[in-house]
Amino acid sequence: MKIKALIKEGIRDGFPIFLAYFAVSFALGIAAGKVGFSALQAFVVSLTNNASAGEYAGISLVGVSAGYLEVALMVFIANARYFLMSCTLSQKFSPETPFFHRLIIGYAITDEIFAANIGRKGYIEPAYSYGVMGMAMPGWAFGTALGVIAGDVLPSFAVSALSVALFGMFIAIIIPPAMKNKVIAALVLVSFALSTAANKLPLFDGISQGIKTILLTVVISLAAALVRPIPSDVDCE
Repeated sequence: MKIKALIKEGIRDGFPIFLAYFAVSFALGIAAGKVGFSALQAFVVSLTNNASAGEYAGISLVGVSAGYLEVALMVFIANARYFLMSCTLSQKFSPETPFFHRLIIGYAITDEIFAANIGRKGYIEPAYSYGVMGMAMPGWAFGTALGVIAGDVLPSFAVSALSVALFGMFIAIIIPPAMKNKVIAALVLVSFALSTAANKLPLFDGISQGIKTILLTVVISLAAALVRPIPSDVDCE
């Protein structure tokens, strides 16, 4: 297939992702504006950090005046799954695919962009991947910037209402797998309980919010992996 046709096909498949990213990142931009980000700063953050959970975690930590190291560690942990996605996707490219193509496409890996690419039969052509990411990523970056701008001009009640959309996104992420898997449901409840305890108990008063979040993320995920590991023959899709 010619390069131009592959790019067009990628743009076609990336358009629904663009719409979804724009809607979600708009709410993210409102949250960013609340903690002091300008529209340009939010745009750059979204352009360089293509991850809703990781980016929201970073913005939240900035909002509580966390240190650079805390923010970097939290974003690294939240986005670590993309290492696995990139390694998996690299196997779908022809062995002759130049390294710089793999590097650029690896930078743009998100859950949805990964799904669009991994679902194709045979080897993936870089031109297709560029079409998908070229359509999807601007939706995320521009949506965040516009969210900051909207937060500055909309009335407070409208901003509060739109801010709920971001939490709705996270609920939509955790509820379906929790309903299918009792272990995941239990972990969600344990996470809520431990997070509340870490914020309310005097024992944790001397620990910053950023370190609390990092510790809880690592401890809960490690405990789950040790107690209920996923068998190697189970499809994790």
